[in-house]
Amino acid sequence: MRIVVIGGSGHVGSFLVPRLVRAGHQVVNLTRGAHAPYYVDDETWSEVEQIQVDRAAEDAAGTFGQRVAALKAEAVVDMICFTPDSADALVEAIRGSTEHLIHCGTIWRYGASVKQPMREDDTSPPFGAYGTQKAAIAELLATETRSGGLVTTVLQPGHISGPGWPPIGPLGNLDPAVWYAVSAGQEITVPGIGAELLHHVHADDVAQAFQLAIEHRDAAAGESFNVVAPSALTARGFLAIAASWFGQTARTRSVSWAEFRSGTTAEYADSTWQHLSRSQYASIEKARTVLGYSPAFEPEAAALDGIRWLIDHDQLEVANPLIV
Repeated sequence: MRIVVIGGSGHVGSFLVPRLVRAGHQVVNLTRGAHAPYYVDDETWSEVEQIQVDRAAEDAAGTFGQRVAALKAEAVVDMICFTPDSADALVEAIRGSTEHLIHCGTIWRYGASVKQPMREDDTSPPFGAYGTQKAAIAELLATETRSGGLVTTVLQPGHISGPGWPPIGPLGNLDPAVWYAVSAGQEITVPGIGAELLHHVHADDVAQAFQLAIEHRDAAAGESFNVVAPSALTARGFLAIAASWFGQTARTRSVSWAEFRSGTTAEYADSTWQHLSRSQYASIEKARTVLGYSPAFEPEAAALDGIRWLIDHDQLEVANPLIV
């Protein structure tokens, strides 16, 4: 097929684009050009047509959808759509010229977990601008397909991890000091008892799901799929596993949210609240059954892949070396 990937140089696209090329597809990557793909050593990138575009600016000008439509792709993968208006404009432009739109959603389209594992028909209401708008996009796309319009599919990753960027840490934030403390065996304060859940996924497993959705268009039509690791981690479990990577034993102390907030920045505290208050564990049963999704990485392996890359590239300070 001829496939356009919008944002193909990002976390998932860096794995997806080479997958698609190796499978024999013709790939066009729409990118801002702000950075190279995370996996630039893959020789398949030489076969990819690169088009530099500022999606935000062209959305504002009302030209982005027509740019995509003019490429006459059989499938369009949208990795960087964050508002219903942006999604609607793209759908209106490519309806009739494209056979399939695959959108990157998020498990944050669900709110705080009530029943676990969370399935695609979960009705826990989303909160926060990101989750709320992603939920609205998913509903917009499902309605489009149900009404006989453009065939759409929504894939919903968890916390995307992999080489090249920091993973969401055991406290649900990106504070690098947590990794130093874990590697040194230092005490770490944890809001609550640490039983809240985090659900990671490796970027290449997400890419696998996108490839499967593209290649199983009829089965994926009008559907949404959770795309996460086979299991989820509790905060305290993640800390224990991470400490073992450095030959340490996790030392934790449960504190109130007020005490936790007083000991970190507002940004890190808010990120921790956003992640741990949701405490999500999403089911992949539907993706396994319908698409044949088979993730290769457990959540801790996905996070370790990112941490190892950061250490190897001198982008993360730790007290002791990895022993795994």
